[in-house]
Amino acid sequence: MDVGAFWKDIITQNRSELSSYFCDDAVIRWHCTNEQFTVEEYIRANCDYPGKWKGEIERLEEFGSEIILVGKAQSEDEMITCHVTSFIRLRDNKAVEMDEYWADDGEAPSWRKELGIGMPIH
Repeated sequence: MDVGAFWKDIITQNRSELSSYFCDDAVIRWHCTNEQFTVEEYIRANCDYPGKWKGEIERLEEFGSEIILVGKAQSEDEMITCHVTSFIRLRDNKAVEMDEYWADDGEAPSWRKELGIGMPIH
């Protein structure tokens, strides 16, 4: 699988290409919202999500038929930024399982700031 092309097609909501990266019987899970999708449902959820997006792969690990991708997605107006960690299992060079954990970026909660611990990453 060309992971760079896959990520670009996800971010640009390229409906016509996304199915080519998945086995017909693939299962996609979004654990943070307790949702499981077929390929067709995943493409609808991804491509019908409002707005235009840009993004980048921040980390990529490949282990044979397993891929771990950490990506940053941002709305074109830069009002929304989130990160995703994707665990992708391949069969015949296509995704057969994808488990994703999406999170909105934001500030540390006030209770943690009050502890005076940690510092910004960037």
